[in-house]
Amino acid sequence: MNRPYDIDTDTILHAVGTDFDIAAIGAAQSPWWNRTLCAVNDTWVRLGVLDGDFHWHKHDDTDEFFLVMEGQLDIELEDRMVTLQPGQAFTVPMGVMHFPHARGRTVVLMIERAGVAPTGD
Repeated sequence: MNRPYDIDTDTILHAVGTDFDIAAIGAAQSPWWNRTLCAVNDTWVRLGVLDGDFHWHKHDDTDEFFLVMEGQLDIELEDRMVTLQPGQAFTVPMGVMHFPHARGRTVVLMIERAGVAPTGD
């Protein structure tokens, strides 16, 4: 990967009780943008705009939920490949190595424990 990740975990974009347009936010971003849209109890709802390969990583203490909104996301696991199209979702169990591959511009909604490092442990 020769482009930097534009990941911010310090800011929550929308407070509880406010409405926002996820599709419009995603449409306005360039690949490798990743932000926390909102917090729900002890979890973060994050939006990622991806294109290409991320890297092998894992999260030792939290599961990671992916919902594809646009494009195609392949999640490579050590023993198989999971392919997600718009409207499809998958949860990577905690401690499992995974390698996300965005096949062209892909917009993904992710839900994970608040405080997680998106780049892995």
